[in-house]
Amino acid sequence: MAVTYRIPGLVVTEHEFRVPLDHASPEGDRLTVFAREVAEPEGLDKPFLVFLQGGPGFEAPRPTGDPKGPGWVERALRDFRVLMLDQRGTGRSSPVGALRDMTPAQQAAHLAHFRADAIVADAEWIRSALDVARWSVLGQSFGGFCVTHYLSSAPEGLREAFITGGLPAFEVPVDDVYATTFALAIDRSRRYYARYPEDRARVRALQEARLRLPSGDELTPLRVRQLGLPLGMSDGAEGLHYLLELPFDSPAFLHDVDDPLNFGRDPIYSLLQEACWADGAATGWAAARVLPDAYEREPELFFGEHMLPSLFDEYAALAPLRDAAALLAQHQWPRLYDFDVLAANEVPAAAAIYAEDLYVPMEYSRASAERIRGLKPWITNEYQHNGLRADGAAVLGRLIDLARGRA
Repeated sequence: MAVTYRIPGLVVTEHEFRVPLDHASPEGDRLTVFAREVAEPEGLDKPFLVFLQGGPGFEAPRPTGDPKGPGWVERALRDFRVLMLDQRGTGRSSPVGALRDMTPAQQAAHLAHFRADAIVADAEWIRSALDVARWSVLGQSFGGFCVTHYLSSAPEGLREAFITGGLPAFEVPVDDVYATTFALAIDRSRRYYARYPEDRARVRALQEARLRLPSGDELTPLRVRQLGLPLGMSDGAEGLHYLLELPFDSPAFLHDVDDPLNFGRDPIYSLLQEACWADGAATGWAAARVLPDAYEREPELFFGEHMLPSLFDEYAALAPLRDAAALLAQHQWPRLYDFDVLAANEVPAAAAIYAEDLYVPMEYSRASAERIRGLKPWITNEYQHNGLRADGAAVLGRLIDLARGRA
């Protein structure tokens, strides 16, 4: 049953849908997927734009109404009413907390149903439940992987497709993907230290200090390297510097470095990060396998989205999922993309490809864009990976114009 309320300038309707855990076995276990519909009071009959959040494992943004939310939402509402999915396992959708009561094998089997293919199947289930003929979709980062799978698996449900910083690599070995993203992370680290040279010594000192954190965890060298994950965002370098300038023994610093990436809050992110790239293969801890020697020579270099198996030893909140993570690393993931379908695509589509994207390398996104018929790429160095958040109205407006032949 839907619940509707009003906040300044917006009409918000909340939906809950009971969907199959495994869409291949619709008579089996069910879970809840939550979706929040946002519209202007005069826009209740506008077509839908479905927003697929980045991650994996993060819920959709929450509208506040004043202003109407991220800049892209205000721009979207000119043409659409927006449906924001809390992807399975996130936000108000069925949580993954019940994993605590499962064996590692049961945990892994359960989590195998939380990838892009399941998320798109949920969207199609919801489209049918709402009796919508076709709708438009917007995917940010991992959400772009979902949109690409949508174009491949259920294009009949799509009116338009927009992707920002999330056009995945096609037929690229996962080891190559991680070798590329490590090279980008190393370059971004060195550029950071060129801007803030005094931080190099502070990071080395921090790695040697082995501080005890409020959670009881130890701030290990691995966890220090992961502080650099936000360097792919427009404000990431400054945020990291302002963290590192705090006294290491201050409550503020210790609190802020305890779990700044919210691995404990959002475990799907670390568990399925490598699986996002797996198209018909196992990943086998690819990041650990291709870890460059440069990290031995320069231990103060930062990681990007690189998850090593020791992560599940060093975060107490993730330790109960250690064995499940090992099983997922060996899982043979099904194919995500049908290249014949993509080559014959008829859905108007556009993608923002960020030239300096730390997480989704431009070289792979450009090659993939050429294999999706009619997709119009916008390659830009104006933005980092968070372009949709940093300047959402301009980014989404450009994509809409491209897809509709106005740019």
